Amino acid sequence: MYHPVPLSLIAVSVLCSCLATPLAMDRRTVTTLSAAQISGYAPFTQFARAAYCNGFQDWSCGAACDANADFEVSLAGGDDSDIQNYFVGFSPSLNSIIVTHEGTDPLQLESDLTDVEVLLGSLDSSLFPGISSSAQVHDGFRDQHAKTASAILTEVKTLMASRNTKNIVAVGHSLGGALAELDSLFFALNLPSGANISAVTYGTPRVGNSAFASLIDQHVPNFKRINNEKDLIPIVPGRFLGYAHPAGEIHIISPGNVVACSGDDDATDSQCTIDTVPNIFEGDILNHLGPYEGISIGTLAC
Repeated sequence: MYHPVPLSLIAVSVLCSCLATPLAMDRRTVTTLSAAQISGYAPFTQFARAAYCNGFQDWSCGAACDANADFEVSLAGGDDSDIQNYFVGFSPSLNSIIVTHEGTDPLQLESDLTDVEVLLGSLDSSLFPGISSSAQVHDGFRDQHAKTASAILTEVKTLMASRNTKNIVAVGHSLGGALAELDSLFFALNLPSGANISAVTYGTPRVGNSAFASLIDQHVPNFKRINNEKDLIPIVPGRFLGYAHPAGEIHIISPGNVVACSGDDDATDSQCTIDTVPNIFEGDILNHLGPYEGISIGTLAC
């Protein structure tokens, strides 16, 4: 009798193998993901979705929470204004600590204002020890991340001990993806060397310059950023302003047709985002909300 493989097991496989695969390939290699690899991201898509929904604090947010029914929230915060919603908890089925930030929603003006400030600035050395000042990031993203970084790190360390796990996954959509990207480096620099740090982000804008992108490549090899069709957010802020993405692009070309693009900010292959969306006028902002393989993300998707 055929027994379908649980999504949680596929997701673990994604984190352990598929995530690392593109980094071992030639920088100009583009590979098509299998159906199993695609479905393996679904639990993380639902975590990103849940951050927008009422009830995430006690994991009663409806379908997004039900999709990861065994997840246990241990820390939640945010005020839908000055601090983006976020949660930290443990997924027994994934044997992982999940850290998720809410993203930009069209209904939340303050989040949008954070996104349009594009100045680059140095990282806070107290949060990112040993990092050269040449690595710079969007100052709005940096400042938003700093508001919750210490509390989240403390909770992650507590869960690592109490749950006896070394697996941490940073997740987020849009601005939340930018915060998850910063989280991933922050964790790599502040957690024990044996920690297994991954990140899965959705519709993430560029967070920093090429020196910062190189740090993500170096310290977070299991980093994935998923772009949906003609979403224009992943191409901003522009490279002409000094911004660059790290490696790890996964591009949903159309439902069921998903590719992994190698290298940082791959502009050489027609299947990858930069060539698909060469400028904001050829993008579609509605693609930013999904669906990401059948799952839309945002307040209207709750």
